[in-house]
Amino acid sequence: MHVTIVTAFPEFFGDFLSTSILGRAVKRGLVRVDLVDLREFGRGGYRQIDDYAFGSGGMVLAAPPLADALRAAGELGQGDPFVIYPSPQGCVLTQEIVESLARQEHVVILCGHYEGLDERFVEREVDLEVTVGDCVLTGGEIPAMAIVDAMSRLVPGVVGRGEAVAEDSFYRGMLDHPHYTRPVSWEGRTVPEVLLGGNASEIRSWRRAKAVERTLARRPDLLSRAAIRGYLRGNVYLAVMGDGRGFPPSLVADVRDLCRTYGLGRPVFVVTDREERRSLEAGAGGDSDLPPKIFGSLDRAIDWIERKEKGAPLLRISVLDAACRGSLHALEIKRRCLEHPGPVLLLFPTLPEGLGALEGNFLVAGLFDGGETLPLTARAAVALDRILGGR
Repeated sequence: MHVTIVTAFPEFFGDFLSTSILGRAVKRGLVRVDLVDLREFGRGGYRQIDDYAFGSGGMVLAAPPLADALRAAGELGQGDPFVIYPSPQGCVLTQEIVESLARQEHVVILCGHYEGLDERFVEREVDLEVTVGDCVLTGGEIPAMAIVDAMSRLVPGVVGRGEAVAEDSFYRGMLDHPHYTRPVSWEGRTVPEVLLGGNASEIRSWRRAKAVERTLARRPDLLSRAAIRGYLRGNVYLAVMGDGRGFPPSLVADVRDLCRTYGLGRPVFVVTDREERRSLEAGAGGDSDLPPKIFGSLDRAIDWIERKEKGAPLLRISVLDAACRGSLHALEIKRRCLEHPGPVLLLFPTLPEGLGALEGNFLVAGLFDGGETLPLTARAAVALDRILGGR
């Protein structure tokens, strides 16, 4: 990872780059952070880097010294750098942005001051403006530190345990679970019993349940980009209903690939027509990985899932091609899935008209605007991504 910081106050970063986890990463060569002093490119005897704003206002960092400093920063790496400007006008810094930055060959961070940077320079040179929150800071140095710190955690070897990064808040779009240490009892408050028992499976389940609880209570807005599959307390099944017109030959393989990609159980097909069912069974093949289950009725499919899941309550969700009266938004579907203690069945009828008999037993997810021309498996992939998410 290579980052260059352009700043008028390079001394600001001394302790930051030599202390704790980041300091060790820099020393080991896992992270490289160069500093470019903006004042070295100032004009005149006073090394002036700013001037008064046109139309009244405060001081603004001038374009000429910024351009020279950026040129010098770019020469420290290979190719054209990706240029970031921490600014209150930027988009909010998220884990997804951090991951994208960590994949860049060379990132340059421009630390603003006063009223900011000359807009002409920003328009020509800056690739991304970001803010660390809806607040105004004195300069860009603190946001630059936050960006570098967040990026460095994604570099293999920087954080001791790789799984610690994957368990962090926001990594999968969810908040982290609570943490406890010794003593077991402190001022009348004790550590949850499950954490003391040593059962790794129970501890993992407890932590994921608490992460869900915290996210739903504190930051439900995160669900829109959360990958929730690993937080569900039961298996997920994808069922496809026939419409009497037959399935394309490649459908079984495509649905099986979807189930494998999203970590679902065996694909389920409901085909009421006997001849069509026999044809589908003959063409399904013997895949030992995720062999499909083919049933003549939806009731039989549901009965098989419930027996396989040993009586756990089944959350039934029917995904339609168009939003309709009573249908739920994708975020609400995600919330219901996270709150449910058992397995989930996602049903994809090929015709919305076939839903009538299912009302009352199924939640209805209307995830499309209607008039979709995508094939069934493509619509199923979009729906799975909206509901389960992925990285």
